[in-house]
Amino acid sequence: MKTPQEYIDSLRTLDLKVYLLGKRVENVVDDPIIRPSLNAVAMTYALAQDPGYADLMTATSHLTGRKINRFTHIHQSVEDLVRKSKMGRLMGSRTGCCFQRCVGMDALNALSMTTYDIDQRHGTEYNKRFLKYLEYVQENDLVCDGAMTDPKGDRSLPPHRQADPDQYLRIVSESREGIVVRGAKAHQTGAVNSHEVIVMPTIALREEDRDYAVSFALPSDTAGITYILGRQSCDTRKLEGGRMDVGNVIFGGHEALIVFDDVFVPWERVFMCREYGFAGQLVEQFASYHRQSYACKVGVGDVLIGAAQTAAEYNGAEKASHVKDKIIEMNHLNETLYCGCIACAAEGHREPSGTYLVDTLLANVHKQNVTRFPYEIARLAQDIAGGLMVTLPSEADLNAPETGKWMQKYFRGRSDIPTEERMRILRLIENLTLGTAAVGYLTESMHGAGSPQAQRIMIARLVDLKQKQAFAKALCGIRDAKPR
Repeated sequence: MKTPQEYIDSLRTLDLKVYLLGKRVENVVDDPIIRPSLNAVAMTYALAQDPGYADLMTATSHLTGRKINRFTHIHQSVEDLVRKSKMGRLMGSRTGCCFQRCVGMDALNALSMTTYDIDQRHGTEYNKRFLKYLEYVQENDLVCDGAMTDPKGDRSLPPHRQADPDQYLRIVSESREGIVVRGAKAHQTGAVNSHEVIVMPTIALREEDRDYAVSFALPSDTAGITYILGRQSCDTRKLEGGRMDVGNVIFGGHEALIVFDDVFVPWERVFMCREYGFAGQLVEQFASYHRQSYACKVGVGDVLIGAAQTAAEYNGAEKASHVKDKIIEMNHLNETLYCGCIACAAEGHREPSGTYLVDTLLANVHKQNVTRFPYEIARLAQDIAGGLMVTLPSEADLNAPETGKWMQKYFRGRSDIPTEERMRILRLIENLTLGTAAVGYLTESMHGAGSPQAQRIMIARLVDLKQKQAFAKALCGIRDAKPR
């Protein structure tokens, strides 16, 4: 397994084509806006080196029998699924942001099942290719970007009817050597911190859209791939040089648009090629895993609750009954989220491929809660913090001789707490609820791993209402149904 430094050094060898704020980024590793997100990924390597976290952060490869980073592991038991949820909470609490490695893990696990099932139906060799690729990822402890979301264009039209056919990534040509693809993947978390990009379809497809049924993996610096980083609220604070106004002084996240401009993919890296009947399965299996992955929001919630309690103490308000009640409610909501991600793992099952899959219904219920509860936790944290959180002058003002004395005087809460420490905790709450970290904690909670409506559709599809009706009818003496 890689050390954090080995991971960072490995990124320096990549020749990525990255654009940020209209300019080409020549040094991705040391760019001040990108580096905090890289630090978060590096923590997945650091904790894997810590013997105290070995049970959560490492696993034994079912291919080689060697010790590997759990982020490259294929789930072999319910215990693996449970450990994944616990690992997500741990990582969220240690970084306070998105640590970016879950999408790749979830893509690998989904492909381990779907490639097997395609082979059983069509006599192909996708699973053999995939397992060879998986061993390469495990042996080199690589970060994989799981790329599923297409721009989609006009949402009322299927892929083949779009005015611009590239709104969904597609196969444009095929040869003996491989395929050529064109299109883009949006909202790609941690893309420029990844060694590999794994592409999957974004929706269930019909025969007319068979060219869009494609899955493959490529090195992230493959010719023809361009990354355009998205903006985050307050992102340019990272360029100011201070360590207070950013809120989280070490870690952060990023998202990017990945453009594939006629990119060649060799056959050994292709895991689906026009098998449109399996596109929906791959989407649903990946989504189930990724909805479970939102255990990370529980860890970030731990940080926010800790920050809110600290702010209350620094304000001298921690003993007020309404503040105590708000802290209780924040913990109630956060632990309820934890219940969901543990439950869908504990109710997991073995698929024909040998891979263990979470309970899909409970994974969707968990993610539905994630679309709501972090917003309430954030609201309560803002309530406790007070208005100073959003009107606070800058770190530069605190350090300036003309203004610093007044800030030290008038922004102090309790007399035994330095003004700077009070400002730091308020900036952290701002970061988590309004700043760069709010991308991962709030908006990503809403739309990551599918929109709230996507989960509701799945819940409606998976809940056995007939069985529930049978229970009710049996108890009140209606004879037309018996519980199973």
